[in-house]
Amino acid sequence: MAEHQGIKQKIHAFSSTYMHAALIIFSLKWLLLAGLIGVVTGSVSALFLTSLEWATQTRLEHAWLLFLLPFGGGFMSLIYTRYGLASGKGNNLILESIQEGKSRIPLRMGPLVLVGTILTHLFGGSAGREGTAVQMGGSFASWIGQVFKLDSADTKIILMCGMASGFGSVFGTPLAGTLFGLEVLVIGFMRYEALLPCFIASLIGHLTTLAWGVHHVQYSIGTIPEFSIFLLVKVMVASIAFGLTAMLFSQFTHLMKRTYTSWFKNAMVRGFVGGLVIILLVYLFGTRDYLGLSLPLLQEAFAGQSQDTAFLLKILFTSLTLGAGFLGGEVTPLFVIGGTLGSTLGLWLHEPVGLFAALGLIAVFSGAANIPVTSFVLGIELFGSSAAVYMLPACILGYLFSGHTGIYTSQQVGASKSKLWKIHENDTIAQIKHQKHR
Repeated sequence: MAEHQGIKQKIHAFSSTYMHAALIIFSLKWLLLAGLIGVVTGSVSALFLTSLEWATQTRLEHAWLLFLLPFGGGFMSLIYTRYGLASGKGNNLILESIQEGKSRIPLRMGPLVLVGTILTHLFGGSAGREGTAVQMGGSFASWIGQVFKLDSADTKIILMCGMASGFGSVFGTPLAGTLFGLEVLVIGFMRYEALLPCFIASLIGHLTTLAWGVHHVQYSIGTIPEFSIFLLVKVMVASIAFGLTAMLFSQFTHLMKRTYTSWFKNAMVRGFVGGLVIILLVYLFGTRDYLGLSLPLLQEAFAGQSQDTAFLLKILFTSLTLGAGFLGGEVTPLFVIGGTLGSTLGLWLHEPVGLFAALGLIAVFSGAANIPVTSFVLGIELFGSSAAVYMLPACILGYLFSGHTGIYTSQQVGASKSKLWKIHENDTIAQIKHQKHR
C-alpha cells in the first residue's frame, strides 16, 4: 500500500511540473475509464432498444395487454418502494450526485429502470427512452467510479460520462450526447473539464450499440428553401410557440406528479389508478396512437399528415403516464410533441412541413431540457447541416421562452434567461418554483 502511494505521489509530482505530461496522463486515464463506460452503456442500450422494440411489437399484436397497465403500474411502484432506495428520483438523482461530487447512485437503478420501462411500453404507457438510458449510464458509471476509488472531482466527470454515453448511444447521436453531459447540469454554463471524457464515452457507447446490430430510425427533412428573412421571421414566431409548448409540458407533468401524490399517498394505488386513467383516455379519444413512443406520429409529421391537436394529446397522455410514476423518459415524447406541432405550424405558415417538423423536434426539446447547444448539434446529427441557419435560432428561442422551467427539477440555474428576472445564483428549478409560490 505504501509503495502504491509512493508511485502515485511521484506521478503527481512529475505531472505537476510538466503540463503536457499531466495532459497525457489525463487523456490516457479517461480513455480507459470513459471507454469502459461507453462499452458497458452501449451494450446495455443495445439490449434496451432491442427489448423496447419487442415490447412495442408485442403490444401492437396483443391489444388486450393495455388492460394490464394498472397492474404493471402497481407492481413497478411496489418494487421501487421496497428495493429502489433513491432510484425513484431518476435523472434528478444523477444531477444532484454530480453537483455534490458524491457517488450516491445505487447500481440497482440500472436494471430496475430497464425492466420498469419495458413494462411501461409493453402495457401501453406513454413514455420515452432517454431517461432509462441516462439512468443506466449513470448507475454503471457510479459503480465504476467506486471500483476505482475516484475522488470528488473525478466522480463528477465519470457521472457526466455516464449521462453522455447513455444519451448518445440510445439516440445514435454521439456529438449531442457529449454536449448533453456537459450542458444539462447548470443552465447557462457548460463543464469543459469533462469535454474529452464525455466525447470518448458517448462515441464509444454509440459505436458499441451499432456493433450489436442496433440501428436508429431516420427522418427526411426534405428540400430546404434558400435563405430568406421572411422565412427566418416565420421560424422565430414558430420557435416562440415551441418554447411555450415546452413550458406547458414541463409544468403539466410536474402538476400531475404533485396531484397524483397528493390524492393517492400509496405509490401502488397511484400506479394502478394511473393505468386506469390511460385506458380511459384511449377509449375517450378512440385511438392508441399516443401510447408508447408514438414514433408513427413523427412519420406523419414529416409527411405533413399530423392532426392539429396531436401535440396536445401527446402531452396529455405522457404527462399522465409519468405523473403516475410509470418509468421511461420525456425526450422521445418531446420529439413527437415538437415534430407534430412543427408540422402543423408549417402548414399554417405555408412553409415546408419537413423543415418545421425538424425545427419543432429540436426546439421543444431545447426548451424543456434547457440545452440549446446540445439541441442544435442534435438537429445537425439527425437532419444534416443544410437547415442550420434556422435550427440555431429555433433552439435559442425555444430555450428562452420556456422560462425557468424544465423536465429536470434538480437542474441548477447558473444564469437567468433575462437580467430583468432575478434569481438566486445556482438555485435549482425546483427551488425557483417553490420561491415563486411562497
